[in-house]
Amino acid sequence: MSSMNNTQAYAKVVPNGVQAVQEVEELRRTGYSDDQIFVLAHEESRTDRIAETAAASEIGMKEEGMMDTVANLFRSRGDELRAKITSLGFTDHEADFYEKELDLGKVLVIAKQKS
Repeated sequence: MSSMNNTQAYAKVVPNGVQAVQEVEELRRTGYSDDQIFVLAHEESRTDRIAETAAASEIGMKEEGMMDTVANLFRSRGDELRAKITSLGFTDHEADFYEKELDLGKVLVIAKQKS
């Protein structure tokens, strides 16, 4: 499933890391730079591995801001994932949907234009 949720960001849920890497490569071909492409999986170590393999970014302090980054230390993983997704401009409803997909083992690839 892919969707253009707003003019700022594009998101696509893919079944696995291999397809996430392919999606990142496709986004690069369409003009996005590495710092505009993010990958997110339910397990943090899996996110790290996929981001490294794809040379994509992880959602961090730059995108979330200091307060959300610190708050994530005390959040459940589901709450942390939803916070990361909304930090890129998605609604709470969209973040809930994507977080449920991540729970199923899927990977989220996001491309965000610079504001």
